[in-house]
Amino acid sequence: MFLATSGGAALGAPRRARIAAVITCYFRNSHADVFVGNMLRGYYWAGKPHESELEIAAMYLDQTPSNDIGRQEAARHGIPIKPTVRDAIVPGIQGVVLIDEHGDYPMNEKGQKLYPRYELMEQIVQAYRQTDRALPMFVDKHFSTECKKARQMFDWSRELRFPLIAGTSLTLTWRRPVLELELEAPVKRAVGYFYGPKEAYGFHGLEVYQAMVERRKGGETGIQWVQCLEGRKVWEWSEANPWARNLLEEAMRNDDTLKRGRLEDNVREPLLFLLGYRSGLEGVVYMLTGQTEQAGFAAEIEGRTELATCCFLTQWGRPWSHGNGLSYWVEQTIVQRKEFYPPERTLLATGALEALMDSSFQGGRKVETPHLDVRYRAQRESLFMRQPLPPYDRIRV
Repeated sequence: MFLATSGGAALGAPRRARIAAVITCYFRNSHADVFVGNMLRGYYWAGKPHESELEIAAMYLDQTPSNDIGRQEAARHGIPIKPTVRDAIVPGIQGVVLIDEHGDYPMNEKGQKLYPRYELMEQIVQAYRQTDRALPMFVDKHFSTECKKARQMFDWSRELRFPLIAGTSLTLTWRRPVLELELEAPVKRAVGYFYGPKEAYGFHGLEVYQAMVERRKGGETGIQWVQCLEGRKVWEWSEANPWARNLLEEAMRNDDTLKRGRLEDNVREPLLFLLGYRSGLEGVVYMLTGQTEQAGFAAEIEGRTELATCCFLTQWGRPWSHGNGLSYWVEQTIVQRKEFYPPERTLLATGALEALMDSSFQGGRKVETPHLDVRYRAQRESLFMRQPLPPYDRIRV
């Protein structure tokens, strides 16, 4: 354990940026536990212990189930728990983190859990307007189950001009081998994969894939259609498109979590996300529960004989070190009041996921997405972790 605390800086230590933490649910190994835990205990960065540059000034908990540890952690570190989101936006803070991933919330008919991400951010933005202070904000994972709400969440950041960081931690984890596509790379074909539930983990798979292909020639111009295939249709599509199966198998060469045996036998409920980009690229993301516990990527680059491939390393168990990159760049976004990578990536992945859930609900029909005309350019450096792995026995290496 590091000597970082949230109750106040040690004598002579530099002052840390004070923030508000708006959380739906805080239990052991939840997203709140991982991210807030990094702020309270410190974490490894650049190959050595790192004390967080953020200090929690106030916390709001939307739900406190029987396994809640949020109140205990707050008391231990002298953090006041406020009764409302508005109350948590205390004077003198320099940023807000919105961690909305767990809790007892309803499910819609498409299988989407209706977390109140939009509603909580709306309350934060109202506080910004009332105080005339628009602070940097972190929004965990995708913006909303509805693209319309997601667009509004993004637009608030542009209207009020506050830096916004959002999305998955997997875009910032270690890559093996180290792979960063050059900007304007002439990507011909690309395949990604992940595993897990359709929406909750499907977002991770989509945004990791997007973080790679957004660097292609011409930059990102949006997605015009999507399609979600399931079950035997996944293997049928793969047989009809052998290039995709070849790229998938090449990507998996870097993955040390693969289960032995035939892919078709190991994966009982395969999913396939197809993305028709406006640029002409056909995006392909497999969801392969039962085969892997990591994400992977492979691409054909015009003019090159070798494929560009990598695996995104994960650590399944406390302290979930693959999230350290996200923790660090959230810190820097708040401390420096600067966006280090485009939140448009999360906006596009959010909208694609909603449309894919519609496609699944409609039996795998292709869904047109003219509203996903999201245009942006990737930053020059991808910012994923390149430093040595931390000394934890359970890390996937």
